[in-house]
Amino acid sequence: MRSRFSAFAVGDADHLLRSWHSSTRPARLRLDPDQRWVRLEVRDTHGGGLFDAEGTVGFRAHYREGGRPGMLEERSRFVREDGRWVYLDALPD
Repeated sequence: MRSRFSAFAVGDADHLLRSWHSSTRPARLRLDPDQRWVRLEVRDTHGGGLFDAEGTVGFRAHYREGGRPGMLEERSRFVREDGRWVYLDALPD
């Protein structure tokens, strides 16, 4: 989760695509250069341990766009693919 937030913050679309599950990964990703990701709050986690195959992360990601603050709140699901943790999807509220 933290590496994906950092990739959004520095505009590293290649890392985001590499860390996305093959079944839900878009063909390409265009990041908005006017959106600046500034802070990540991990609110909770479930699973995702050494012997788990799946885990979730609840978070708030704060950004600025056009000089105004914004926030994305999500519960993300991560799974292991080829031994690596990858983002699968966002769980519904």
